[in-house]
Amino acid sequence: MNDYFDALEVRDPGEREARLMAALPGQVAHAQRSAAAFAQILAGVDARSIDSRAALARLPVTRKPELLGRQQATRPGDPFGGFSAIVRGPHMPHIFASPGPIYEPDGTAPDYLRAARAMFAAGFRRGDLVHNSFSYHMTPGAFIMESGAHAVGCTVFPAGVGQTEQQLQAIAELRPDAYMGTPSFLRILVEKAAETNVDISSMCKGLTGGEALPPSLRNWFAEHGLAVYQSYATADLGLIAYETQAREGLVLDESLIVEIVQPGTGDPVAEGEVGELVVTTLNPAYPLIRFGTGDLSALLPGRCPTGRTNTRIKGWLGRADQTTKIRGMFVHPGQVADIARRFPEVLKARLVVSGEMANDVMTLKVEAASVPKGLDERIGDAIRDVTKLRGDVQLLRPGSLPNDGKVIEDARSYK
Repeated sequence: MNDYFDALEVRDPGEREARLMAALPGQVAHAQRSAAAFAQILAGVDARSIDSRAALARLPVTRKPELLGRQQATRPGDPFGGFSAIVRGPHMPHIFASPGPIYEPDGTAPDYLRAARAMFAAGFRRGDLVHNSFSYHMTPGAFIMESGAHAVGCTVFPAGVGQTEQQLQAIAELRPDAYMGTPSFLRILVEKAAETNVDISSMCKGLTGGEALPPSLRNWFAEHGLAVYQSYATADLGLIAYETQAREGLVLDESLIVEIVQPGTGDPVAEGEVGELVVTTLNPAYPLIRFGTGDLSALLPGRCPTGRTNTRIKGWLGRADQTTKIRGMFVHPGQVADIARRFPEVLKARLVVSGEMANDVMTLKVEAASVPKGLDERIGDAIRDVTKLRGDVQLLRPGSLPNDGKVIEDARSYK
């Protein structure tokens, strides 16, 4: 078993499915009993009857906007909107916040959000020192990965984001074996190290997340001595799937029931068809039942050549809505509308995201009835204020933008 984190990765698929379905009724009953939101959402459901994928598909899909709405309605008394089955105290060491804000409870189980298998598949091993450049500020990303690294037996340097020069100094002096963080920041570190002649050659492997890792960027890392793998995780669910040495899609992690459904519905689609990824987690602390991620993906046929037997997905293929991840952060259509509302001159706005190899370029195309001096600069300031990202502004004549209902257009190249 030296090639795998544990025996669960290579168990018979029939056994895995049988165990997941056997656990499902108990998890549904637990959610109804321990999470007030699901007591309402699943009111009248006989948990004992939810013992197959067909039965599961009859339950409603809960999506992020509903989760956020319920949280907002119950704050400050219950910041989790009735979705958490645990309360503050020794069983909840942290509370995290992701954009919205949406609040997520942290649990105490080892490798609580299941990142260890992804790290092992990326070559992380006991005794490795890992440079963790995911953000430790409010969001759970760094903690998801850190707990997984500890489960593997690694030591973690909590680098966080930014301060490139100080991070390079730490890498040169501590000589870490591995990197965790976004691919775009790893590229910044590699380029800055070459520019300043800093030796970071000890860091020869990495596990990235938060952004797409296109083959061109993966190959670029390989040319610079780094074997980099990608993972797919969300703040609500933790790690969902991970890349292996086969480089053929992403293998689903254990303790999750994953469906691909037609966007906007809860209807499962055929294998290979692109749809929204919906997840039911067996996590007792945060028992999300049919949680719609809003991300598009598709199931891959067959098994992973590495011998892992769980289902594979093609990876992240876009958003089921127009929400888009830019430089590791989600940008929502509502944020574009918020920017436009600040300026009476703006008639229509469309955010276009372009670029390749993790170099995201964000341009807000604006139809303006009039163009007073400094309008573009003030709009640029509003972009930073609302999205926390820098973006260009392009002023256009009325009627220039397509009449297709798009507020955010993802025009990036993923080759």
